[in-house]
Amino acid sequence: MAELEGLHFGKSDFVLLDEVTMEQFLENLKLRFEEGRIYTFIGEVVVSVNPYRQMDIYGNDVIEAYRGRELYENPPHLYAVADAAYKAMKRRAKDTCIVISGESGAGKTEASKYIMQYIAAITNPSQRQEVESVKSVLLKSNCVLEAFGNAKTNRNDNSSRFGKYMDINFNFNGDPTGGHINNYLLEKVRGVCVCDLLKSLHLNKDPTDYTYTSQGAASTDDRSHHRAVMSALKVIGFSQEEINSIYKILATILHLGNLKFENEAENVQLVGGDLVMHISELTGTEVESMRKALLYRTVATGGGEVIEKGHSEQEASYGREALAKALYERLFGWIVGRINSVIEVKNYNPALHGKNTVIGVLDIYGFEIFDNNSFEQFCINYCNEKLQQLFIELILRQEQDEYQREGITWQHIEYFNNQIIVDLVEQPHKGIISILDDACLTVGKVTDSACLDSMNDKLGHHPHFTSRKLTPTDKTMEFNRHFRIRHYAGDVMYSVEGFLDKNKDPLFQDFKRLMFNSSDPILKEMWPDGKLSITEVTKRPLTAATLFKNSIIALVDKLACKEPYYVRCVKPNEVKSPMLFDDARCQHQVAYLGLLENVHVRRAGFAYRQPYDRFLQRYKMTCEYTWPNHLMGSDREAVEAIVLQHNFEGDVAYGHTKLFVRTPRTLFTLEQERTALIPILVLFLQKVWRGALARMRCRRMRAIYTIMGCYKRYKVKAHFWEVERRFANVRNMTDYGKSVEWPAPPASLMQFHRITQHLYRRWKARQIIKNIPPSDMAEVRAKVAALGALSGERTDWGFGRSWERDYLANVRSNTFFFTFLEFALFNISLSFSLSLSPFQLNWFNNTKDRALLITDKHIYRLEPKKHFKVQKRIPIETVRCLSLGPTREAQPNQSGWLWWTADT
Repeated sequence: MAELEGLHFGKSDFVLLDEVTMEQFLENLKLRFEEGRIYTFIGEVVVSVNPYRQMDIYGNDVIEAYRGRELYENPPHLYAVADAAYKAMKRRAKDTCIVISGESGAGKTEASKYIMQYIAAITNPSQRQEVESVKSVLLKSNCVLEAFGNAKTNRNDNSSRFGKYMDINFNFNGDPTGGHINNYLLEKVRGVCVCDLLKSLHLNKDPTDYTYTSQGAASTDDRSHHRAVMSALKVIGFSQEEINSIYKILATILHLGNLKFENEAENVQLVGGDLVMHISELTGTEVESMRKALLYRTVATGGGEVIEKGHSEQEASYGREALAKALYERLFGWIVGRINSVIEVKNYNPALHGKNTVIGVLDIYGFEIFDNNSFEQFCINYCNEKLQQLFIELILRQEQDEYQREGITWQHIEYFNNQIIVDLVEQPHKGIISILDDACLTVGKVTDSACLDSMNDKLGHHPHFTSRKLTPTDKTMEFNRHFRIRHYAGDVMYSVEGFLDKNKDPLFQDFKRLMFNSSDPILKEMWPDGKLSITEVTKRPLTAATLFKNSIIALVDKLACKEPYYVRCVKPNEVKSPMLFDDARCQHQVAYLGLLENVHVRRAGFAYRQPYDRFLQRYKMTCEYTWPNHLMGSDREAVEAIVLQHNFEGDVAYGHTKLFVRTPRTLFTLEQERTALIPILVLFLQKVWRGALARMRCRRMRAIYTIMGCYKRYKVKAHFWEVERRFANVRNMTDYGKSVEWPAPPASLMQFHRITQHLYRRWKARQIIKNIPPSDMAEVRAKVAALGALSGERTDWGFGRSWERDYLANVRSNTFFFTFLEFALFNISLSFSLSLSPFQLNWFNNTKDRALLITDKHIYRLEPKKHFKVQKRIPIETVRCLSLGPTREAQPNQSGWLWWTADT
């Protein structure tokens, strides 16, 4: 990392400091801040300094530079710790969490947003629509929760007034499938400027007209922020009806802040009736019911009688404030629940979809020290004490305890254990929360000062608690008002005024029942406890401090079961300057965050540890003696073989059950070699598997061919049997089986089928010819020859009658008498004679009767009407072709035209 950044930027990891002192730590932190390097490592912990300016270190190119890289391959960055948490979750199927801590204004909220954006950017490379939808809702939820849960304070322009812990669920591919959000202690009503709302909400555009927004200043960005929030609500899935209900509740809160009460005789009256009408209209309640709830309280007596008790002016104002805060708190809780209903993992079956892993991101209010610290700061600082205790448990004490348990040589590091402060707040029967609860449950009027006296009595000897009564010389505190707790982050003086009222449930049951009976279904949904009647409400609800304590304990338990990654945020100055580094302010934060102790532990300890079996399972392919399985006596011996082969024995230590690796570079070298071997192993496994698949396919094909062969043989035999059955009696049939239909042969017997048919036809012909007299065989052969020449050319060529040859001499078929005897007188051998009537003589369609006579030497054309006078004689040797054509009037012994081709 030093090579990547350059030494002039300072040490990128505090573990590399020459000497671990507060002076060197602050000097390095200041140098990096002034050089624009706001992130620094302590091992795997990222120290982040708020730059108070926009920095160009969060683009897509930076995301790609950190994707899949080890922590020390790139300069320190939030993306590095986010990628480390993601890789640990994906590689080892282990739940991880990123805890972002620091005081108010140190940049925790921005850090959580950058971490969420990075995780969204590196997941779902295939761009599956359902995963993209989940990512969009997760990112947009930040915008909505900030709008309703953050506020501008004197120390921070965007201070989180609530704690947010988000679990992001991932499938086995490492793609987000959903999530869940937990919120902790919405501190108070946040002033919301809603100047753009419709007139139906009865609001003015000037926020100074309303008590709850009069102390805030409108920003030029409010309009764009408002549009962004509305867009985010629609992306998440809020309907227009739900958005309208949110507007109405916000408008109701602003109107409640302007409600005034005055004493009139012995009763308290509302000043201005229009506001009550507006509030009733916006909440969907009756005007008289709202007025009654604001001025009276319904009380059930021991005998079951219900009476109405009028409020004093102070009680009425107190009830109005309680209703406004409860409306906002329940609205915020409903919004969180609505988002959870959208992003929760649905229809997830581990057996079908694989293990569901989680990355948790905690963004919670930081340690606060104001001029006037009340009940809210007490709860917030208690939360930070619990988180610091978790940090001590996981990073400091747990690490040292593990070294001792594993028998690793170790130099003990002294650190402050804040368990004593946590016990001061939460210990049963003795802690401050227990004392507050007892005071709230005490019958009668118990004041805040009386509660402080009880603390003095029970906690007077505690080293981290004091008050003016216990230390009379400390004039910074007032009697019966202040007490001081020595937190890990510094001493904080709290004003006890309002502790009891804020701790107990401040809302009268009349308001709960009124809201439950609202005609607005969304508002009604927020008040399920209002369905109980006055006589059914008997059990006291848990106090605010106890509820908060239980939720923080549950949060710590949830974080403790995950592999933690830390971002420790530091605020460089109080004036939000990008140039000023306040040494004293930063030294105080470094001290209470325990960063120096963390450096000591990292320098003395080991960056990575893993049980022998898991280490062996991951890296056994890097050693020839352990792949694929070792034959050694134990897994430890196999791990030693891996270490020796890579010459890492000087950088590791062997515990009883785990291997400890001192520097990340050793682990990175193993990861590099493993990454290089994975493709080779994959190819080998693919080869083996493909061979197995090929063998299975071969066996299957052989079986198929065997079945096909048997089936083909069966089909052949079946065909033979069928042919034999059909033609068994053809010898005795009159047509010798001509009428028998041949069975369709299988494809393999098509040629055989044609040969068989040919043989059958020859046999049938033989049977027919056997019965023909020898004297007729010449004519039969002539007809066979004619069949070959005229088949398809003429429909009737006389195959059904006997051929006479000399048709002119046949008195039965010729009208002209002509005898062969006349030619015999001249010793002429007659071959063929025929009458042609009509005969086309020329191209002018003039036709005359003619006769044709063919001898062995000449072709004669005769004229029948002139006693067969020879009209033309053509030597036979000069004729190459002689053709006869039919006419519609031709008789069987006649032809319509004659065409010949001669050499002359």
